[in-house]
Amino acid sequence: MPEQTFSIRELAQEFDVTPRAIRYYETKGLLAPRRKGQRRIFSRRDRTRLRLILRGKRLGFTLDETREVFELYDALNGEKRQLERLLEIQAAKREELNRKRRDLDAALDELDAFERQCRELLRQMKGQRVASS
Repeated sequence: MPEQTFSIRELAQEFDVTPRAIRYYETKGLLAPRRKGQRRIFSRRDRTRLRLILRGKRLGFTLDETREVFELYDALNGEKRQLERLLEIQAAKREELNRKRRDLDAALDELDAFERQCRELLRQMKGQRVASS
């Protein structure tokens, strides 16, 4: 049974990315399609890697971090080290997101306080107009 393959257009449609993005991942060494003339032929492995690249992007992984994880997987007995490294990266991303959440919460609290102050000033100004009329 022949191996299932995919065109760049099929992958682009499936994952809602541009062919240009897929070619970029290829130039970065993250995907390695076969060539048939000018046509790229992507394997199931490339498809899986593209899914992992996009998931990594959503989680804040850099392309270098994604490449590192791929290289660990490809190394002899690399799966254990890959999983350990993934956990390290995920912990760092989680801490970064928690820091951003704290920063956002602080900014929202400050906006709320500023909004209350502005509304109070407006309320006082309305009271002054009524009193001076």
